[in-house]
Amino acid sequence: MAKFAFIGAGSFGFTRTLVRDILTFDAFKDAVIALMDVDDDRLGYITKAVEKIVKAGNYGARVISTKNRQEALDGADGVLCTILNGDVDIWRYDVEIPKEFGVDINVGDTRGPAGIFRALRTIPVMLDICRDIEKYCPNAVFLNYTNPMAMLCRAMQSRFPKLKISGLCHSVQGTAEMLARWIGAPYDEISFTCAGINHQAFYTDYRWKNKDAYPLIRKAMEDPAIYNEEIVRNEMFLLLDYYPTESSGHNSEYNAWFRKRPDLIEKFCTHGTGWNPGLYAYILKEYQNRKETWRGDIEKWLKDPNIDLKRGHEYAAFIFNAVFGDRTPYKFNGNVLNNGLIDNLPQGACVEVPVLASIHGLEAIKVGKLPDQIAALVHTSSICEELAVEGSLRGDPRKVYQAVAFDPLSSAVLGIREIKQMTEKMLLQNKEYLPQFSSLALD
Repeated sequence: MAKFAFIGAGSFGFTRTLVRDILTFDAFKDAVIALMDVDDDRLGYITKAVEKIVKAGNYGARVISTKNRQEALDGADGVLCTILNGDVDIWRYDVEIPKEFGVDINVGDTRGPAGIFRALRTIPVMLDICRDIEKYCPNAVFLNYTNPMAMLCRAMQSRFPKLKISGLCHSVQGTAEMLARWIGAPYDEISFTCAGINHQAFYTDYRWKNKDAYPLIRKAMEDPAIYNEEIVRNEMFLLLDYYPTESSGHNSEYNAWFRKRPDLIEKFCTHGTGWNPGLYAYILKEYQNRKETWRGDIEKWLKDPNIDLKRGHEYAAFIFNAVFGDRTPYKFNGNVLNNGLIDNLPQGACVEVPVLASIHGLEAIKVGKLPDQIAALVHTSSICEELAVEGSLRGDPRKVYQAVAFDPLSSAVLGIREIKQMTEKMLLQNKEYLPQFSSLALD
């Protein structure tokens, strides 16, 4: 009987989706689902939600609800992490302080000054989770969904090399499906190779019936409706010749091309029709609104007699099934250390590449060399992440300052002294969440 531990189970969307997917596999219909969260209300609601899924599917699964992480992890075969260290009232400053200095951020959960400070708050907690996994379920497959994906996975995998850790992001398969729709192709006829770093990965090869589909994608963008769906990403593709995985809003933060002036933001980040074209503080505002509405939303879902039990496209359940379910091998894009996988990105950094899940565990697949124009863009982001992780692990605030200073957007907008002032203000704002630093002085 398999056991799955959900750490941060109060993330309703992820937990409901992943539980639903796991239980669709025959090997897991009688699994133990251990839900752990530090928030009593969220834990109570997600427990009711998971019990509803179990009942609707007539599964034999057993649900455990606990605030004790060790209890949830004890004997687990699979671990899923969807934590957020600090409520919106904490991380709002990741977005608002840079704005005071002129750095306009859309999401701020992955890189740049906002992503770096989210990493600094979250890395100590993730390392604690790894210590518990090492003690209570050392053979478990640990799949992380918490951002900033690359920096968290880099810290965990470097400190706990014996654990089976990977990070997952649904932007890879989500964007692949979007491109298939644009060219009128059934998704099951699409194949691709995707590599880079999380939220800055690119389809180095994208095929329909084993034929290069990039000419069809380029042609599709001549349709204004398709161009306007993802303005930032489409502009990047027209420059770089390869398509990026993450939304236009996210991608607009990761380079110097779209957010350094108000006129550029207005032209490229305001009028797109996709889910996230790039408006300032988009996700912050969503979370602030959700803080008032989430209880009503989940209660409405609990009362709805209709429930979709069909398996979705998230990777996690397929990975678990490949490693300790019915052992059907499964290839996915995961976040792992770059031990010779991508030749022209920093070795030892966290990269997002194809990974094979099987009875043998998780085996990353060598990609080789990224196209030079892609490597030029991604390498800078990867170095910034390396500096930030090193700063966190060593408790060195100067490394944090250097990481922010080389961020493409921050350096396009600010001078060195302004970046220093911004970093100092963000360090002071987060000091209660930074136990790894004995000093916050940058000099």
